[in-house]
Amino acid sequence: MRLFKDRIEMHRYTKEMRAMGAIVTLVPTMGYLHAGHRELMSVARKSADISVLSIFVNPIQFGPHEDFKTYPKNIENDLKLAQAAGIDAVYIPDLTQIYPKGFQTYVMVEELSKGLCADARPGHFRGVATIVLKLFNIVAPQKAVFGLKDYQQYLVVRRMVEDLNLDIEVLGVETVRESDGLAMSSRNSYLDPLERKAAKCIPRAFDEVNAAFFNDVHDSAALIATAKKKIEAEPLAMIEYISICDTETLAEIDYVEGAARLLLAVRIGKARLIDNCLLEKKTWVAQLDKL
Repeated sequence: MRLFKDRIEMHRYTKEMRAMGAIVTLVPTMGYLHAGHRELMSVARKSADISVLSIFVNPIQFGPHEDFKTYPKNIENDLKLAQAAGIDAVYIPDLTQIYPKGFQTYVMVEELSKGLCADARPGHFRGVATIVLKLFNIVAPQKAVFGLKDYQQYLVVRRMVEDLNLDIEVLGVETVRESDGLAMSSRNSYLDPLERKAAKCIPRAFDEVNAAFFNDVHDSAALIATAKKKIEAEPLAMIEYISICDTETLAEIDYVEGAARLLLAVRIGKARLIDNCLLEKKTWVAQLDKL
């Protein structure tokens, strides 16, 4: 496994690999890797000849009172996990490599960067789009892998790629969950034992919403009320938002016909937990047929 810290050397490596006919895939991360990242790396390995993992905690996607300075880090363990996953190269730039003195250019995906997480984190998706485009330019992948837990982020990146005519395929990977259903996240490390137990209210809310949807409750307000009731029953949980949205535009919808995404953000202690679930009748029918 190769380790790069210099952007020119990183770019030279993938340029040489592509010149030999290799397909390059990038997995952008902020590090502190877990089993969810391992799944992203597995998809990257299977979909290309050369897989690159980037680790960079991006300051411009954090607000002034957020956890940039305290975001969990364990580079030594990250490198071990990347090597075990078969990653070919890891790119770990320092801040000046990415944002040199005088940096003043940003990328904004207008409509998809509104609402949901953007309301609580103004400027967040501008920071995401900017760093992702910079990584695309440095690594020059033909494919990039993102987790669908951060669904709004996934759509922002996909829209940027399409709008700017980037020759990159964006692959979305379903959320990897703990045994009790909680979505794996680096920020889960902020939860103490009582808070971790409280966080179960999120997957339990999804279970109840899916059960209601399976029983032909398609009214968004009723489905949101079901999720809200379950989460509000947990004293340590504070709902930031719950919305049911179109799977492509993220426009809020009143009635689910076909497919939709229920997206939410819940604060428990210091942790801000985001998650989503797909509401699609045929998914439940397919599961029922397997029983």
